[in-house]
Amino acid sequence: MPLENQIGSIVAVSRDADHRFSKPVVDEIVLIAGWGIEGDTHAGVTVQHRSRVARDPTQPNLRQVHLMHAELFDEVAASGYDVEAGQLGENVTTRGLDLLALPSGTLLHLGDDAIVRVTGLRNPCQQINGFEPGLLRQVLGRAEDGTVERKGGVMAVVVAGGTVRAGDEIRVELPTGEAVPLAPV
Repeated sequence: MPLENQIGSIVAVSRDADHRFSKPVVDEIVLIAGWGIEGDTHAGVTVQHRSRVARDPTQPNLRQVHLMHAELFDEVAASGYDVEAGQLGENVTTRGLDLLALPSGTLLHLGDDAIVRVTGLRNPCQQINGFEPGLLRQVLGRAEDGTVERKGGVMAVVVAGGTVRAGDEIRVELPTGEAVPLAPV
């Protein structure tokens, strides 16, 4: 199915006011344009990820919202890993979209009002092995052609605010012009 015709759904939404790896699933999240998710530790105009703040706290926050495809959980379950929504730190768990194939700048319409712009790939880190030993190699590896494969979801910024809940629809709006593949942010 062409990327622009994809319609997915939200499986779960998560947020946490503290810097922890996993985020608890909640009934709804409120997205605020230019800020992120109300009550989430990664919300803000400038970068909030601790290692990035240590390098340069003035960087723009390209990681306001973390989206992850539930299909990844199905994939790692085949290797014996039991992962549920929010446990890998994502805010929005999706189903039915090929998130990793979207070009940079794609707009995702979440529910009735919220819109996020995809900024890049999450770069899976060693904390994933702290959650479940060996899981990092399931979400970070090499493709047959030798390129690095990152399966840890995508990052986005909030373009239009709104309330988002499990069961809401996700609609894809591709950017105009030449498609730019996602890179880690």
